Amino acid sequence: MRQRFLGAATAIAVVGTSMGLAGCGGSNGAAKDVTLKLVAADYGNSPANSSKKYWSALADQFEAKNPGIKVDVDVRSWVTVDSDVAAMVKKHQAPDIAQIGSYAGYAKQGDLYSADELLDIPTQSNFLTQLSEAGQVDQVQYGMPFVASTRLLFYNKKLFDQAHVEAPKTWSDIKTDAEALKQQGVTTPFALPLGPEEAQAESMMWMLSGGGGYTRDTDGSYNIDGAENIDTFKWLQQNLVGPGLTGPVAPDKLNRTPAFKAFTSGKVGMLNGHPTLLHEAEKAGIKVGMVPLPGMTGPSKASMGVADWIMGFKQNGHAKEIGKFLDFAYSDKNVMKFVGQYDLLPVTYSANDVMSADPKYKDLKQFESALPSSQLPPVDKTSWSAVSESIKKDIGKAVEPGASPASVLGGIARKATAAESAD
Repeated sequence: MRQRFLGAATAIAVVGTSMGLAGCGGSNGAAKDVTLKLVAADYGNSPANSSKKYWSALADQFEAKNPGIKVDVDVRSWVTVDSDVAAMVKKHQAPDIAQIGSYAGYAKQGDLYSADELLDIPTQSNFLTQLSEAGQVDQVQYGMPFVASTRLLFYNKKLFDQAHVEAPKTWSDIKTDAEALKQQGVTTPFALPLGPEEAQAESMMWMLSGGGGYTRDTDGSYNIDGAENIDTFKWLQQNLVGPGLTGPVAPDKLNRTPAFKAFTSGKVGMLNGHPTLLHEAEKAGIKVGMVPLPGMTGPSKASMGVADWIMGFKQNGHAKEIGKFLDFAYSDKNVMKFVGQYDLLPVTYSANDVMSADPKYKDLKQFESALPSSQLPPVDKTSWSAVSESIKKDIGKAVEPGASPASVLGGIARKATAAESAD
């Protein structure tokens, strides 16, 4: 839940046609069906639990209740879905609905319907206030939160017991624990996925724990190459990557999905994870411990939250049909079906009440309690989509042995400033 609160992909593409008036556009005078183009991100980690199954079932149920509206489903990876949608929009082939990591750039370009142009009032007012406000550009909501998550540090209790170490409370503890795990033959003492799948989220977690972040607290401007962030990446480079504590795959080549799979295979001692990983690990027989990501000398000043977004594009003129589909999708039944499958957090008040009242979601309480005080990426910035792509592409290079973290972060910061100025 890219993020993101929360991360973090899939796309659903369909050929769109316009709703015809009776007597127009056809010899028999019948109204034409509308086919919505929907692009969504895949939250599964294998064909067996691909999000395509959820969206296909949802589309079938919706079509049965709404004759004349079709929805086709085509799920794509989180690695490419944001750039895929950007390419579609650039080619004037925008989907009707996209469920991806950022919305603000499209809102700035005038490509999106506002939430109140699409949703019934009960649906729009049901969003958690923090997330509803995060979906605004110039005080108008365009991004509709889809799912949320917070992030915690996961560790393998069995491997920790074998190495005679305890859950870390500081960065120094992380290093000490990782060294002990390596001595026990653990393949990857600490997995650091800074590959393009979700480098922007992994980086933000570490920035926050180091006292920094993507933006300045004072004015909200980008601060990617701030002193605290440079110090954070120097520490990672010198204390985890350099000593070989991050495993056989270089962080800039390691994506989140294979890192999670390695954890559920018992090959990883520690990594930052979201709720989905918890039950995947438990199903694999891994006993999991969870703590907030430690700071340099103690608890972090803030944790990271991630929210993924749904948006409606104007290009095909299907506001009415988009709104019907989204009102249907945001029912408690459909929201809980998705978050329950992937162990994520719901984004509506009513679905949160359902989760809180159901004992089967007790394992998510630690994540849910961290949500109100968590910090989201700057998704309301219209430049964030471009900046996030730049981070995904380049930030992993900052921890390479011999690299200059200041130079790498400085290059990303310059691109961010240019993107902000262009807006």
